[in-house]
Amino acid sequence: MVHVCRIEHFNAAHKLYNPNWSKEKNVEVFGPCANDNWHGHNFELIVTVKGKVNPETGFVIDMKLLGKIIKQHIIKKVDHKNLNLDVDFLEGKMASCENLAVEFWKILDRELKQVDALAKLHCIELYETPKNFVRYYGE
Repeated sequence: MVHVCRIEHFNAAHKLYNPNWSKEKNVEVFGPCANDNWHGHNFELIVTVKGKVNPETGFVIDMKLLGKIIKQHIIKKVDHKNLNLDVDFLEGKMASCENLAVEFWKILDRELKQVDALAKLHCIELYETPKNFVRYYGE
């Protein structure tokens, strides 16, 4: 089994805020991430696909194809956007890194299954900052 990774970047704004809580509780739980006027990040997304190497191509998956899928179905929808207001697949969800990773998985898993039956999505890593990131394995 070989793991193939593709890194993409995007910039986005969001706010962590539970509307069922008081402003004080939101600030207590989310700190500056509950800022009324939003805040932004330079996100780094790492998509890992696994599979056996195709003896005809030497690839697990064509990296150009993987990049095209990520850009078309993820980056185009989130880059330079307000994650709380502009992103349809986050509607009604907290715009946390954890929720983003889960939603990215759903999208990429579906798209990969349509173009390559042998390559399987293995992991989504999403860096919000160099110190804060999440990994999701589709479980």
